[in-house]
Amino acid sequence: MRLLLEDGTELEGSTFGASRSVTGEVVFSTAMTGYVETLTDPSFRGQILVLTYPLQGNYGVPAPRAPGSLDRPFESSHIQVQGVVVQSYVQTPSHADAARSLGDWLASEDVPGLTGVDTRTLTQLLREHGTLRGWLLQDGATPKAAEGVEMESELFRLVAPKQATRYAGSGAGPEILLVDAGAKDNIVRSLLERGASVTRAPWHADLSGLAERAQGVLIGNGPGNPKHLGALVEQTRALLARGKLPIFGVCLGNQILALAAGGDTYKLPYGHRGVNQPVQDLGSRRCFVTSQNHGYAVDGRSLPREFEPWFVNLNDGTNEGIRARFKPYFSVQFHPEASPGPQDTGFLFDEFLRLCGGAK
Repeated sequence: MRLLLEDGTELEGSTFGASRSVTGEVVFSTAMTGYVETLTDPSFRGQILVLTYPLQGNYGVPAPRAPGSLDRPFESSHIQVQGVVVQSYVQTPSHADAARSLGDWLASEDVPGLTGVDTRTLTQLLREHGTLRGWLLQDGATPKAAEGVEMESELFRLVAPKQATRYAGSGAGPEILLVDAGAKDNIVRSLLERGASVTRAPWHADLSGLAERAQGVLIGNGPGNPKHLGALVEQTRALLARGKLPIFGVCLGNQILALAAGGDTYKLPYGHRGVNQPVQDLGSRRCFVTSQNHGYAVDGRSLPREFEPWFVNLNDGTNEGIRARFKPYFSVQFHPEASPGPQDTGFLFDEFLRLCGGAK
């Protein structure tokens, strides 16, 4: 098996997982652990993921969760990536919760893996040249045989639920509308653990009607270019016009909120994907280590007067969050719900629910 990049680079290795040829945007994640959570994150839909940490598969994969459940550690009901590239794959895992190998899991969901590749060198290439399109090709296969995902419209249909689902909270917390364009399950878990009840609705649903029964709206994460979600931007703009309903955006939700407010977004050269991204609160000057997974960012200079930059990435100075000056609207580019990964910013859920409680 080999990985072919659009610049002509070819890297050969061995197949594990499914015997299938695929194509997609090649991206990398610097996380040392958490491949179960990472591979089931809908933000990776349509992409070939390079895991930079050299050892993968050593702790295996838990048994499948019950259909319809939110059981950890999975972030969705199935693997989302097109394919996986690693340096050293461990076929025989060792962990008390391991029920199957990483390769067996990939094969069961028809996802190919490539091992034996120098992922550090590959990552340097992607950092120097930016994200590239690639093809994971079985022996003898050509790029024409590779299957991919159309990234403008099909992508967002694939990651959205078919209908709204309500999860009742255990306490007397507020009703939250979660707008799902690829939201991770741990966003739902984070809200439920704090006593809120959650209605998880696809991004193309009638959000105005659903918001009538909610005390707050959370726009979740997801894959792709936010400008391809024009319908969601317009619905969010209508929610902003109400003036009082708290709105919280996470990752893609940060970009959607910025566009709805009149700001702009742009594509990063190679994105931010990992669990060790440092950000700073521009108000308190306090620093946090965060988990991130995105390829686009908000242009802080484009924000209207009613909004201000809130967090900044300390690696490259890009925007990591915005907030309205006088209304309960705010969003962050990182993942406060991340697990595994730093949970330093979980307080953002507490602040959001406090605002929603006041709106009851």
